[in-house]
Amino acid sequence: MLDVGRHPNIELMAYSEVEKLEGTAGNFRVQIRKKARYVNEDKCTGCGACTEKCPTVVPDAFNMGLGTRKAIYSWFAQGIPSTHTIDPEHCRQLNGKKCGICKKTCQAEAIDFDQKDRIIELDVSAIIVAVGYEVFDPGLIPEYRYRELPNVITAIELERLLSASGPTGGHLHRPSDIKAKEKITELEKELKKISKALQKYETKYNEKSDQFYDKFKAGQYQDDPERKKWAERYEKYMEVKGPLDELKKQAESFHPARRLAFIQCVGSRDARFYPFCSGYCCMHSIKEAIIAHEHEPQTESTIFGMDIRAVGKGFEQYKIRGGNQSNIKYVRARVAEIIEGNNNNPVIIYEDTRERMVKKEEFDLVILATACAPSKGLSKLSNILGFELNSFGFVKTDPSFPLDTTRDGIYVCGCAHGPQDIPESVAQASAAAARAAQKVMQSRLRKAS
Repeated sequence: MLDVGRHPNIELMAYSEVEKLEGTAGNFRVQIRKKARYVNEDKCTGCGACTEKCPTVVPDAFNMGLGTRKAIYSWFAQGIPSTHTIDPEHCRQLNGKKCGICKKTCQAEAIDFDQKDRIIELDVSAIIVAVGYEVFDPGLIPEYRYRELPNVITAIELERLLSASGPTGGHLHRPSDIKAKEKITELEKELKKISKALQKYETKYNEKSDQFYDKFKAGQYQDDPERKKWAERYEKYMEVKGPLDELKKQAESFHPARRLAFIQCVGSRDARFYPFCSGYCCMHSIKEAIIAHEHEPQTESTIFGMDIRAVGKGFEQYKIRGGNQSNIKYVRARVAEIIEGNNNNPVIIYEDTRERMVKKEEFDLVILATACAPSKGLSKLSNILGFELNSFGFVKTDPSFPLDTTRDGIYVCGCAHGPQDIPESVAQASAAAARAAQKVMQSRLRKAS
């Protein structure tokens, strides 16, 4: 990515959208909307001082909502260009409130609240569509109770939890435990605030709050409005302290998730949603189980699947090594339901198709290997660029020319074409670049003649 950013013949237009296309292959005219960042890219040094001072905290979409970010942020570390963006939906200044802290903090004077979207037009000979894919929403499968059970997550959420730059610094803390710790912090702040108020009463009346409250409940001071407020404050204190003490006691037993269950084909190979195999899910689950074991050697993973499709070079050996060295167990099964057990532990009910028995097993964390779905914006983009989609919603191509879309001069690669793993996506990207280069050379030769 850094090499691409430095390349003299590559112009990166991040935070931009294609709005219109005219012309024919070799002579396209593309209209692009460059969205307002409210940050001058040429001036921003990416130091992050503005982010540190910004008072507005919102869920971080890059971390799948498992962490938070500020209203001024960079999408992810090492992103190109190395600049920040202000979120107009959550920025106080852009929503008519007084703030502007980021502008006061920025020594490079890069903040520009008056910045507007810009329309840019480009003359190009060929176009490559590489818009990636969408993560299938497992909430559509009610028996897996995604979003209902806090410790049922998707594979991409696990990816962020295991990342050193993720919300937990690479430690596999369960979402229920993360929320409990956040609640402890919230209650501690509230208790501290109430304690200050109680301290003022104790100083004024030279009496401990618990001793006063016993007298108040016994019928004393009932006509004193000031002491009545004191009693109400103390009751509020006890309302907060009880749950806080209980949560702290629970937190003493918190530990990284060690019993992991991976459920394959969630939305894939399913006539209700996507009948095709998503291709990379099996190997991705095995990789994540191996990484989890590297983080915590006590980790034991169980992968539930109709079969494990390890079809690439060295994939079968990788699968076997995971079983032998990383405590991975492969169970041929179709999971019927996930319910909640003790301590927010998900319990899987499944049929073991080898033993022909229905079983029940409890885990610390369940990971859903979701289907590779077409990108949400692909349908709109196909209308703008004028190419067709296939019956699954991916870009339609000719079997004889697998990277050529139905419009001449427009090519496709990666998961916009269909489910692909990284090696296949890289190979397709090289091939699509070669096809585009052919069109560029044809255009130049035509103009030269």
